[in-house]
Amino acid sequence: MNETVNRLRKHQSPTPSKWRERAEWRRENKSWLRHSQKIAMMMLEKMETLGLTQRALAERMGCSQQYVSRILKGHENLSIETMCKIEEALDMAILPEVLEMA
Repeated sequence: MNETVNRLRKHQSPTPSKWRERAEWRRENKSWLRHSQKIAMMMLEKMETLGLTQRALAERMGCSQQYVSRILKGHENLSIETMCKIEEALDMAILPEVLEMA
């Protein structure tokens, strides 16, 4: 058993894990994260239907591809302005859908 522990220590990261902080953050922000994730899933489905890349969506929204990527991860606290830009860029309704899903 000691040999196994030594092998595991060889592969241990030198920096401490932040899993606890991330888990606490998710728990503290659970209410809006749920909606953000639903919006991300709706966007991904629509993008697939339209054959859009993140870059193409970013151009339509007037933002960076990196910001679109963060939105699609479902961890972005979206403003109503951003939701409206998404609706226009993808020709879809978000707000009524989100309210129905709540």
